[in-house]
Amino acid sequence: MGGKQRDKDDEAYGKPVKYDPSFRGPIKNRSCTDVICCVLFLLFILGYIVVGIVAWLYGDPRQVLYPRNSTGAYCGMGENKDKPYLLYFNIFSCILSTNIISVAENGLQCPTPQVCVSSCPEAPWTVEKNQFSQTVGEVFYTKNRNFCLPGVPWNMMVITSLQQELCPSFLLPSAPALGRCFPWTNVTLPELPGITNDTTIAQGISGLIDSLNARDISVKIFEDFAQSWYWILVALGVALVLSLLFILLLRLVAGPLVLVLILGVLGVLAYGIYYSWEEYRVLRDKGASISQLGFTTNLSAYQSVQETWLAALIVLVVLEAILLLVLIFLRQRIRIAIALLKEASKAVGQMMSTMFYPLVTFVLLLICIAYWVMTALYLATSGQPQYVLWASNISSPGCEKVSINTSCNPMDQPVNSSCPGLMCVFQGYSSKGLVQRSLFNLQIYGVLGLFWTLNWVLALGQCVLAGAFASFYWAFHKPQDIPTFPLISAFIRTLRYHTGSLAFGALILTLVQIARVILEYIDHKLRGVQNPVARCIMCCFKCCLWCLEKFIKFLNRNAYIMIAIYGKNFCVSAKNAFTLLMRNIVRVVVLDKVTDLLLFFGKLLVVGGVGVLSFFFFSGRIQGLGRDFKSPHLNYYWLPIMTSIVGAYVIASGFFSVFGMCVDTLFLCFLEDLERNDGSLDRPYYMSKSLLKILGKKNEAPPDNKKRKK
Repeated sequence: MGGKQRDKDDEAYGKPVKYDPSFRGPIKNRSCTDVICCVLFLLFILGYIVVGIVAWLYGDPRQVLYPRNSTGAYCGMGENKDKPYLLYFNIFSCILSTNIISVAENGLQCPTPQVCVSSCPEAPWTVEKNQFSQTVGEVFYTKNRNFCLPGVPWNMMVITSLQQELCPSFLLPSAPALGRCFPWTNVTLPELPGITNDTTIAQGISGLIDSLNARDISVKIFEDFAQSWYWILVALGVALVLSLLFILLLRLVAGPLVLVLILGVLGVLAYGIYYSWEEYRVLRDKGASISQLGFTTNLSAYQSVQETWLAALIVLVVLEAILLLVLIFLRQRIRIAIALLKEASKAVGQMMSTMFYPLVTFVLLLICIAYWVMTALYLATSGQPQYVLWASNISSPGCEKVSINTSCNPMDQPVNSSCPGLMCVFQGYSSKGLVQRSLFNLQIYGVLGLFWTLNWVLALGQCVLAGAFASFYWAFHKPQDIPTFPLISAFIRTLRYHTGSLAFGALILTLVQIARVILEYIDHKLRGVQNPVARCIMCCFKCCLWCLEKFIKFLNRNAYIMIAIYGKNFCVSAKNAFTLLMRNIVRVVVLDKVTDLLLFFGKLLVVGGVGVLSFFFFSGRIQGLGRDFKSPHLNYYWLPIMTSIVGAYVIASGFFSVFGMCVDTLFLCFLEDLERNDGSLDRPYYMSKSLLKILGKKNEAPPDNKKRKK
């Protein structure tokens, strides 16, 4: 009865793979798969390129890179090439009229004239009353105060220039930040008209400089990188060597290492059980119960009740018991998982070029991200500049008949107008036009292109590596039968025949990820008005989409392995991979958890080792290394430490992702080998001798004595 039930379960997940005498590993004679999806993907990429061209033609990213004066001209470019800084005539109007955040969001545009200058003022100065009757040339130009708007004549009276706001009435010692002149905070402010609250001004300037003085910080960061870049490269080299050694040495230490890690997990759980029991016993003796605490949103308060530690004790005991039962009853499958890890280490050692394929993936991902960033930037800055009439005080005599906020030409400044301070100033960029009206749709297209191309690049890497490692497993005599240049062959084969299949799988994953992004956006917008029920429903939706994304990634990964081996389309490959895994679900779970535990320990070893070494070196705690190995003097010593840690994590993730793909590929090949072959003279197993020994099987035609029939 048990055998019949097992056969029914196997049939529910498809029939075992049949023996094929012509199969010799990854099929070479294959055809293109998922042609329709391939054509759609290529058309989409063509449209993505068109969007980039349109953005490049209509966009103007200079507006976020360079400051603009009142006429909309850029400082540091064109006629203002020698004037890289922007000076506000009355910067207090920015601070007093609105809050700093809104000023920053509006591109630091303030209701005051702005002019490009070659350098910021270095000393405080205020126009005195006896200078009102003098000319602009005498007060400003001859004193090297070139801070008036362009075109102000030499012989104009100072009082007239101030009334029309063509020249500043005061100057404050300033420092450049983000291309703009901001006053110092430690200077004594003179008495200025209309400004009485010095405390508010000082606080406003201080906050403005603290929030926007990124240039000084960037200079210090650049100096630190300039002083420590070669030591950071050394740290990254150490991470590379550690990652490579860890993978290559797994063939020798995989068994003991997995045993130590499992015992370590058992020990941690045992300590957790002991600690939870002690806390429960103490609180039980005190009589601290949840009935006394009641319901509260302060989660830390639940640490002081006995029920919390009792629940933790029960959970830890259950986990400990499950792990012990797994070790007792699934020890054979754990041995198989360890043998596959060793075999994967051998495969990587035979094809060292696969360890550096993540560099290709990284470059392609970088190109995709850079293209999207530039396209989004150009699209966001598309539109023609708009100029309007503006006056500081529209209630002044002579301003009644002036149409404020109407369009004007910045080249014709109304300097002789009867309205004091009337100017043609830059307002913003036009939102009219076909490109501007379609801006939102184009940005959505760009986001879809970003996700689709990124997922396609990752799928390409997985399929290429799977093809290379599959050629290793299905080589009957290793390493003699391993094809020459297996990685390059797999790369060419994948691009030539399976671009559409990769695009199909990447599109499915992209749609789920876009849905998650939309859900996160909705949750962010409605977070302040949601009731507990709505938040619970939103959390459930987010959890379901997260699980769906994880499942699709798992399915795609195994589908790409089958595509690399058999060359079939995405749906057939996904179905075959899924049914094969479901027929061996226990082995899948054991191998997955053992591999995750091992790779987590490897990442922890590499990243932790590099992080500790970097901390002791850059903080100067390692003495006696000599002058050539002395740590550099840094402004922020944590900066190279964090860079080294992040770089080590990226390197370790790249190396271990290759190893993980190798394990998954060899595992699927191993499962098919068990179903396809029986160890006879005509159908020998391709697996290693260690796996044959664990399974209690053997080949009638040992690889060392007989050759497989051609």
